[in-house]
Amino acid sequence: MTTGKVQVYTGNGKGKTTAAMGLTLRATGAGFKVFIGQFAKGAEYSEIKALQLLDGVRVEQFGRHCFIINEPEEEDVRLARDGLEMARTAMKSGEYDLIILDEANIALFYKLFSVETLLAFIDEKPEAVELIITGRYAPEAIIERADLVTEMREIKHYYTQGLEARTGIES
Repeated sequence: MTTGKVQVYTGNGKGKTTAAMGLTLRATGAGFKVFIGQFAKGAEYSEIKALQLLDGVRVEQFGRHCFIINEPEEEDVRLARDGLEMARTAMKSGEYDLIILDEANIALFYKLFSVETLLAFIDEKPEAVELIITGRYAPEAIIERADLVTEMREIKHYYTQGLEARTGIES
């Protein structure tokens, strides 16, 4: 790949992380190396177990047990900021073709790092690296900077009827 783009998957509907994981599968099938940084996540989801089976994929989690429910604590901020630096190092290393910042928009929403910091990250992207940013609440500045933006919109979801996340489908 000679020209990497910036893709954003946002919105309140299901499928943002799933889209990024699908791109991971496609990229590894093409022989690409992938770095995935998951913000505000720290649990072992089914996708993590599956990704560990793929050669050329590195997954790092920059959060505690699950999404932040209340106000973030200092530890949440530290994990996210350290994680973004780890992702920056990976992106600039020349080792990876695809960098995924899963739930980076959520990290922005909770002010774990600033929009300006993520824009600077985007500006530092090497030409040949593809960058994927996921998470609801993508700020307009990130949307403007991206080359491709997809919004997942919830029309109907069984969560509203009380169904918990199911292993292998949502978690």
